Amino acid sequence: MFRRTLLGTALAAPVLVGRSAQAQTRLRWAHVYETNEPYHTQAVWAAQQIQQRTSNRWAIEVFPASALGNEPTINQGLALGTVDMIYTGVAFAGATYKPISITNAPYALRDFEHFTSYRNSDLLREMMGGYNRQTGHNALALTYYGERHVTANRSVLRPEDMRGMKLRVPQAPLFLMFTRSVGANATPIAFAEVYLALQQGTVDGQENPLPTIQAKKFYEVQSHISLTGHITESLLTILSGNTWRRLNDADKATFQEVLKEASDRATNEIREQELALPAWFEQQGKTVQRPDRAAFRAAAVPLHNDAAAGAGWTREQYDRLQALGARPG
Repeated sequence: MFRRTLLGTALAAPVLVGRSAQAQTRLRWAHVYETNEPYHTQAVWAAQQIQQRTSNRWAIEVFPASALGNEPTINQGLALGTVDMIYTGVAFAGATYKPISITNAPYALRDFEHFTSYRNSDLLREMMGGYNRQTGHNALALTYYGERHVTANRSVLRPEDMRGMKLRVPQAPLFLMFTRSVGANATPIAFAEVYLALQQGTVDGQENPLPTIQAKKFYEVQSHISLTGHITESLLTILSGNTWRRLNDADKATFQEVLKEASDRATNEIREQELALPAWFEQQGKTVQRPDRAAFRAAAVPLHNDAAAGAGWTREQYDRLQALGARPG
């Protein structure tokens, strides 16, 4: 049975773990998600674990719900020193190292099992290494964010149903590949402003995983949820290069171990939630639709390696991704 954690969603202040005077250094971990989402609750858990396992040398303040800025801002903050750690979508990390955004090409990943194969692959390790070299930061974990689905106040069953729709998308260029494939009009809007934009009719719809649609309450201002599953989304946990260099070898190992474990925990929670949520949304009176995914995929695949559509990876990287977890025959 799906259980929703009822925590406050309006926290502007950080969650500080490790107020002990023994803690020598405080770090700032920023993200754009709500306090009742697994990304935040697992970040708080990780902060507690890191404090305990490093004998209070590191105390981490977790800043949820865009308290330190939107996705582009917190990514820039890694270099500026305004944040030490972030969660960020791979498309945003792709602004500085394009190949790592490959899984945000619509239908580049087939399903959760394909995502899991990628998450455990040498290809991902190479992608993260490329990002680290390009930026000087350290990507340490990849967390499942869920399949992205379209919400609107009308039926969406085939790509042509989205033609001309004003669709809110995140402020990362690669999301335009999906809107281009279906003929929608992309409207980039900061995450914290999406609910109001939907409520006021600034946009016709938006797209996000089911747990996010619930946590951000987008379903309150949208009547239809179409299970397009057009992007199997994921988040990177990244430490700034300056912060990483301040850790001794033992602490680096601790950070890696704890952040990977937190990523596993959040991934499992999100997967469990998204499987249960279609029925929950129907109980709220929403129309949950199961569209023709094959038609959506056919519209998107021709753009996968089109640089003009946002592709920034090599054909070899793309082919390796497609081969992961593929069934023979």
